[in-house]
Amino acid sequence: QVQLVESGGGLVQAGGSLRLSCAASGGTFSRYSMGWFRQAPGKEREFVAAISWSRGRTYYADSVKGRFTISRDNAKNTVYLQMNNLKLEDTAVYYCASQWSASIAPDQSYDHWGQGTQVTVSS
Repeated sequence: QVQLVESGGGLVQAGGSLRLSCAASGGTFSRYSMGWFRQAPGKEREFVAAISWSRGRTYYADSVKGRFTISRDNAKNTVYLQMNNLKLEDTAVYYCASQWSASIAPDQSYDHWGQGTQVTVSS
């Protein structure tokens, strides 16, 4: 059973940066495509970014493109989300997720989810 644990969330001022981490265990991490999602209060969960297991291809939601960077370290079984120039609207609980296919389309379904980490951006 794959387990995912997010960390790195916190309170940051608008314009600041945070780096989220997601540590995976219980499977062959290098064969998972990984995604980051977020859910703000009163809103549905939305796709943020994804990285494939094959060749490390990436895909971003338009709302974060140019500000966020997803990366992975297969030796550490960890995926990261570097978030720069944070905005108030980035406030949400951020979740990482894993799935077996090479697809990183935003509507791709995911099999395993972490518990989430809170990111709060203040003015």
